Amino acid sequence: MGLQTRRWDRHKSGGLEFTELGFGTAPLGNLYRAISDDEAQATLEAAWSGGVRYFDTAPLYGLGLAETRLNAFLRGRARDDYVLSTKAGRLMKVCGPGDRTGPDTWFDVPQRQEVYDYSYDGVMRSFEFSMERLGAARIDILYVHDLCAFTHGSKEASDARIEEFFGTGGYDAMVSLRDQGVISAIGGGINEWEVCQTLAERGDFDLFLLAGRYTLLEQDALDSFLPLCQSRGIGIVTGGPYNSGILATGAVPGAFYNYKPAPPDILKRVARIEEVCGRHGVRMVDAAFQFPLLHPTHLSVIPGGQSVEQTKANLVAASAKIPPALWAELKAEGLMRKDAPTP
Repeated sequence: MGLQTRRWDRHKSGGLEFTELGFGTAPLGNLYRAISDDEAQATLEAAWSGGVRYFDTAPLYGLGLAETRLNAFLRGRARDDYVLSTKAGRLMKVCGPGDRTGPDTWFDVPQRQEVYDYSYDGVMRSFEFSMERLGAARIDILYVHDLCAFTHGSKEASDARIEEFFGTGGYDAMVSLRDQGVISAIGGGINEWEVCQTLAERGDFDLFLLAGRYTLLEQDALDSFLPLCQSRGIGIVTGGPYNSGILATGAVPGAFYNYKPAPPDILKRVARIEEVCGRHGVRMVDAAFQFPLLHPTHLSVIPGGQSVEQTKANLVAASAKIPPALWAELKAEGLMRKDAPTP
């Protein structure tokens, strides 16, 4: 199976070729449940066989485990055949048994504690550690990770981390790596479009990996952030296209939205979206996957996967045919913004 590709080349660096379906490796870091190395490799093999050539990871994912599993998978594959991104902003420190980060999030992972460090030295050390865990000859994209209120607890705490990033040299470190040609692009892996916009206004960023904030359920990024990106040639990668699951599962009891049980208003809205999709013979999960790619800034969607079955389901969603009439009816029903780009 072949996947469509989209090309980014903002700094005339030779560019990067993104498959519209990428692979987010957080689930391979034993997110919420442990899987074996063999299961992880089989999942990655299924993605590669389906044509996936963009892989995103981070030190946080499995506290280093996702990067080391990706190392084993990518070893021996031609480096020019895929695009690889990782993130900076956390260092993984050896810790005591009771101090490990995320015991209820990451299972059967290295005994490490995250330490936030957005300084020049912190970014450079994080990048070097990632290079070693990945065993990579090069990393294409470096994102600054989680400068958001969702991670740090409040807008004030987020603003303080942003100031740390710009004021203590983390941003300068990323620019230096790009200027030296060590990486092709810099960006932010962020949960809030408002923070992405702040970064774009303060620095020269190439790409943003935006998690769950331009989806079938949420399009506020159209107000100012996406027009800014379009005017500057900044590319967008969408993480979390299913808003933590509800756009894949539907409005079922216990459905998750933003990592929590979905509130009644979201359940009602998703049920209405699903009804419209049903009238057009379209699975909502397919529409949810393809929706972000209708915007001209978007390069790839990376839903991730923790099994061969999930990966194959993502491949199906990427290749589904969506009739333009579906988008038109969603707009007519007030379930999608009228200014959202559609065919």
